[in-house]
Amino acid sequence: MKDTPYSKFYADTLILRDELAIDRTILANERTLLSYLRSAVALLIAGVSIIHFSTESWFWMLGLTCIPTGIITGIIGVARYRRMNQSIVRIRNQSWTETKHQNENAER
Repeated sequence: MKDTPYSKFYADTLILRDELAIDRTILANERTLLSYLRSAVALLIAGVSIIHFSTESWFWMLGLTCIPTGIITGIIGVARYRRMNQSIVRIRNQSWTETKHQNENAER
């Protein structure tokens, strides 16, 4: 199995502390996505504003570079969020499945 920061949780069931840590990680992941999107929107707005108000060609080129940079920043942020969220959901679902099987075996 690929070694990930969460690989220590694969064999064990998660206790409350681990569940709360995963919840904090989810919130941190969402905050990071919002930071990427905020930066992307700021770059897009800066590019459009620079193009609109510029009178010199080099300044207009700077505005043109801000727009694709903003789009790329947004795409990277969304891709990073989705990749991290899939890892978190996989660990949480695996833990719930293992806990459910352990509880069923304990009832027998």
